[in-house]
Amino acid sequence: MVSHKVAVDWPARNVTAFTTTRELAGELSQAGQYDNFNLGLHVGDSPVQVNANRATLAQYLPTNTNIQWLEQVHGSDVAIVEQYQAAPITADAAVTRSLNVALAVMTADCLPILIADKSGQVIAAIHGGWRPLAQNIIAKTVEAMNTPVEQLVAWLGPCIGPTAFEIGGEVKDAFVNLNPATVDAFRVVPESTQKYLANLHQIAKYLLSASGIVEVASLPHCTFSMAQQYYSYRRESVTGRMASVICRNPC
Repeated sequence: MVSHKVAVDWPARNVTAFTTTRELAGELSQAGQYDNFNLGLHVGDSPVQVNANRATLAQYLPTNTNIQWLEQVHGSDVAIVEQYQAAPITADAAVTRSLNVALAVMTADCLPILIADKSGQVIAAIHGGWRPLAQNIIAKTVEAMNTPVEQLVAWLGPCIGPTAFEIGGEVKDAFVNLNPATVDAFRVVPESTQKYLANLHQIAKYLLSASGIVEVASLPHCTFSMAQQYYSYRRESVTGRMASVICRNPC
């Protein structure tokens, strides 16, 4: 049934973690910009088809595990999820210790970040858009996990890449003001003095390191350039969403 579901490769044990692509087979979303495995209900696709896709997605999780979806608002709120809620939680990151709750973040250029302790007792998912990242959502999530940072590992998923993510000076300044080391993650766009190309993976690694997380795995695929595999809001504007999902496994 699955043509492309990319598993997370990291040292964390007793967790299921993966990201989807637009090629994951299931109930097809509308042809064109949503084809073929859109998981976002807020982008104009058929709700019936999106919910069918979400039901297919749930088949790859442990039995009796529910996916906790978020209403992502490009902020820095972190939800601590003690039990599944049918309604999306308004937040851009979530943390749980529950065995029957999977956490999911939707992206289509933003950076999905998954975090777990090495024994798989506590997990987190972060919607790493530039605004949440610049508002220090990584540090806030790590604090909410309430676990020794030396036990935490992180994974960075597909996002818009460093040759495609053009931003203005105000975005660069927001990160450099937060963490001066991030200046190395920007380079000037040729023949421009006010535009920069930003490396979200590099920015996130600096911010994770500042929070004490040094073991970081990554899948450095560019959503903008890999049109067959990934949705990209900057490339298509009206498009679907991938999901990066993490849950604890029953012992």
